[in-house]
Amino acid sequence: MNKPHVTLTPLGGLGEIGMNCMALETPDSLVLIDCGLMFPDDYLLGVDVVIPCLDFIIERQDKLKGIVLTHGHEDHIGALPWLMKQVRAPLFSSEFTLALVRRKLEEHGLADTLDLRPVKGRDKVSLGEFTFHFFRVCHSIIEGFGLGIETPVGRIFHTGDFKIDRNPMDGHATDLEGIRQFASQGVKLLFSDSTNVERDGFALTEREIKASLNDIVKKAKGRILVTLFSSHIQRIQEIFDLAREYGRKVAISGKSIASNIEIARELGHLHFSQDNYCELEDLPGLDDSKVVLILTGSQGEPLSALSRLSRGEHRQLNVHKGDTVIMSSRFIPGNTKAITKVINDLYRLGAEVLYKKVQAIHASGHAHKEELRIMLETVSPKFFIPVHGEYRHLLKHADLAQECGVAPERTIILEDGHPITFFKDSIRLEETIRAESLLVDGKGVGDVGQTVIKERQILGGEGLVIVVLVVDPGRGGIVLGPQILSKGFIFEQHLSHVLEDAKEIVLDVFENIDPRDTRKLKERIRSSLRRFFKKLLGRDPVVVPLVIDISKDEK
Repeated sequence: MNKPHVTLTPLGGLGEIGMNCMALETPDSLVLIDCGLMFPDDYLLGVDVVIPCLDFIIERQDKLKGIVLTHGHEDHIGALPWLMKQVRAPLFSSEFTLALVRRKLEEHGLADTLDLRPVKGRDKVSLGEFTFHFFRVCHSIIEGFGLGIETPVGRIFHTGDFKIDRNPMDGHATDLEGIRQFASQGVKLLFSDSTNVERDGFALTEREIKASLNDIVKKAKGRILVTLFSSHIQRIQEIFDLAREYGRKVAISGKSIASNIEIARELGHLHFSQDNYCELEDLPGLDDSKVVLILTGSQGEPLSALSRLSRGEHRQLNVHKGDTVIMSSRFIPGNTKAITKVINDLYRLGAEVLYKKVQAIHASGHAHKEELRIMLETVSPKFFIPVHGEYRHLLKHADLAQECGVAPERTIILEDGHPITFFKDSIRLEETIRAESLLVDGKGVGDVGQTVIKERQILGGEGLVIVVLVVDPGRGGIVLGPQILSKGFIFEQHLSHVLEDAKEIVLDVFENIDPRDTRKLKERIRSSLRRFFKKLLGRDPVVVPLVIDISKDEK
């Protein structure tokens, strides 16, 4: 290992969509690319977010030269608060991304850790043995970057999340010319976004989306309610522009959208006048045909503005008959049921709801197959590693790379925790490291594991039965009880006879067990009641016996 080498260690984002986190390491330098989170699947009951295991970085923080962020989506910056509690390092990205990071870290009381260093497209930054070149890419958030990286063993290019808009608006384009210039000296390795490799052709352009939105706003007679990802500043600007064109005022409801609009406006990325805007309390004085509302809730989040509106629980707004609701975002897998419920509730209240399946009102921020092909041909790498995708996405992207001329033995599929080392003339797969994700539940990080999740699933599916029994063996046995409490198991008023029978079983157990042996008594009560409930009701609740021997307390 005395020869120059670079070890690449994926900590997240390979094998799942989300939680993106990649470490680049030499003997003297370490740089982290992105530090994102994932939102939990339905079966992870009570879990707030899922983050990568960051021990690898924390253990090597003495040589951590910096953290480079491709863009400001949660799956790329969301885990930073948990990392920055442990390490100190400068963060490099665009002004807008770093403004989002600043707000996030301040919310976690980490303002004193901030060392934010903004960069622009085609800037160059040296971090230890690495030199990073920043290239603008088009995505569903402004100021995203692809990364050209000079290393001791050759050049690497990391696309970040990107698409290639064939007819870009307002300069929101992928800098293919800059990428081509960087690649002209030869690129050893390409990392590329795999999210939409299964989609043929090209993604819809933002110009096409704006044309669809224009048709909707032009034809709408009543209010227009728009929900979208709060970080999609370009589309928010389009809505303000269309509202001004058709003589409407825009009002905003939702903390995240209001905050992002404020940040984008301060940085000069969003432009509108006070004539183009109004507060929620001013809406009653306006005709419905003069109103556009931008709201949070594109994923059916229960506490979001749109969800509360659909349930009639919004303090300042109600749905008006004739409202047009535009859901200008994709349905993230796992959220479909919640979104569908919101849509149905809005229809019940008299609104018309438009979403991607029925109208071209959202374009993916991720490259489709032909755009991925263009990137491969532009960079023309010697080696290829697909990133940002589930395993099938990685596999199909590797197949596409081979179609584009990358040798099969040089298309490498990695998963989280599988490091690979590049030398100037060879590569080596390293031993896997610990990279299982950590579950964040309230203030606990990693203290909720599969055993706790399994217990929560049983409690959620089968319910809980608590047996209370107070005994005094020296004074004749039972002092109080048995009392039986049921939570999430049966409705006691309708099936009270079941619990009465259960009490008889507890009494039978008590008669056959020495009451001084409370441990054995608890176990026998638990096993007997589980058998009884299973036989009678076909259910297996969690049974918790509380046997209290007051004679021991008196002693």
